[in-house]
Amino acid sequence: METKTIKTENLTKVYNGNKAVDGLNLEIAEDDVFGFLGPNGAGKSTTILMLVGMIEPTEGKCIINDIEVARNPLKVKEIIGYLPEDVGFYGDMTAEQNLDYFARFYAMDASERKKRIEELLELVQLASVSQKVGGYSRGMTQRLGLAKALLNDPEVLFLDEPTANLDPEGVFQYRELIKQLSDEGKTIFVSSHILSEVSKVCNTIGIISKGTLIARGTLEELKSELGRVGAENLRIIVETIEPIPEITHRDIVNAEYSETKRKAIIEAKSDLRDYISSKLFEKGVKIKEMRMEEPTLEDVFLSVYRR
Repeated sequence: METKTIKTENLTKVYNGNKAVDGLNLEIAEDDVFGFLGPNGAGKSTTILMLVGMIEPTEGKCIINDIEVARNPLKVKEIIGYLPEDVGFYGDMTAEQNLDYFARFYAMDASERKKRIEELLELVQLASVSQKVGGYSRGMTQRLGLAKALLNDPEVLFLDEPTANLDPEGVFQYRELIKQLSDEGKTIFVSSHILSEVSKVCNTIGIISKGTLIARGTLEELKSELGRVGAENLRIIVETIEPIPEITHRDIVNAEYSETKRKAIIEAKSDLRDYISSKLFEKGVKIKEMRMEEPTLEDVFLSVYRR
């Protein structure tokens, strides 16, 4: 039976009569990398704050590894790591000094702290940086925040907008690190509005709107759902040796041809590749390439929101 590492039951948070999170029910399996998607103000950060024990729910429960968070916040903090959207450090201290300060909350002895901090600074590529944290770029601060979140070697890791301040090289390093941590057996909860990043690192995805979960599944499952509801047309790209004659079919919504007529982008309600192939064969037109563009995570996201 699949183990559920993270679970919420009717999770609700009300601020001034407004529901920031509204009856959220989530189950996230052990070792999963879960992407929590939604626009700003959808309830992502509020959900994470309840999951990590920073705020209490108005109603409902958060459960991590069979521990109810609101009843045992300190016990939960021993097994989780958390990278907030805006991570803060002491600017007049070095990275090593900052991490040593926070490591003391986990009752590590001096030698254990030193070894763990050296490993983490190497992991986030800050081992050779001697300047005080006050002089760090936002990307460097974000990487140090990830090291802080990993101090206690957590079983479950929560990341809130982890790539918001990273440059392209930093984003690549982040992706590699998430894969490494996942391979180590950690369960990772990634909250973000950057769809492309979620699609590259997450195994399953949940989409939240106005505090309510409106879709959940793997990217392939969400794409399949998108196809079933007919929310988006398929895009078929055709490139040929000879000019393409005009192709007509009741399922073709739109067709754009290049100036040379040797390339066409066809939007259709169904997969017409076999039909297009036979029509071009009849006209003696040789196909150089034909492919169908799969719906992207952006297509899924927008489709779900439109519904």
